[in-house]
Amino acid sequence: MAKLNKKSERLYMVLAALFISSLVAGNLIFQKFFLWDFFGIYTFEISVGILPYPITFLITDLISEIYGQKRANQVVVSGLFATVFVLGIVMVSNEVVATNWSPVNDATFNQVFGLTGAAVTASMIAYLLAQLIDIRVYHFWKMLTNGKHLWLRNNASTMTSQFVDTASVLSLLCLFGAIEWDKFGALLLSGFLFKVLVAAIDTPFLYLFVGLSKKYLGLTGAEEITD
Repeated sequence: MAKLNKKSERLYMVLAALFISSLVAGNLIFQKFFLWDFFGIYTFEISVGILPYPITFLITDLISEIYGQKRANQVVVSGLFATVFVLGIVMVSNEVVATNWSPVNDATFNQVFGLTGAAVTASMIAYLLAQLIDIRVYHFWKMLTNGKHLWLRNNASTMTSQFVDTASVLSLLCLFGAIEWDKFGALLLSGFLFKVLVAAIDTPFLYLFVGLSKKYLGLTGAEEITD
């Protein structure tokens, strides 16, 4: 085990910042949906909020690999507090009355951000379940394989947690009335398949980032940074 130092702390802060900004962004832009034709094989029908979300799982896997389970859980909790704080700002902003010359009037602002409370509540419940499952499954496979087969723990943890996340957040959004129940099945399939695809695509990037991070911090094998 390597000890925490300025270099490792600086890298952790950068990763935490990327994690939190991706999480908050996804919760703010979720109301726009789009179609993506994947080479004629399958047409995804997904929210733009899903675009930055896989980054959060890539980062928690990277933090888990370099800093261990405790530090990964810390950044997950930090992301929760950051999102709740931003939600509070949005709710206050939604309540104040716009001037008659405001480029964005009350109706437009409410249309874009009015469902943020329901969305973030649903997202945060799903987020906590998914991220904690992701971290636990990741370390389960890391211990089982003695730190080998990075691709296995990356994909096994992300795919498991992403299914939980997708099913949970869509169920809650339907209950809150943010989307119709008749769209649940299609959105669940599209959302999960998209996340599985991204999990497979990001595996080489995880190898790259883990390799660069370990070289930067002077780590070898399955060595982790400790406080």
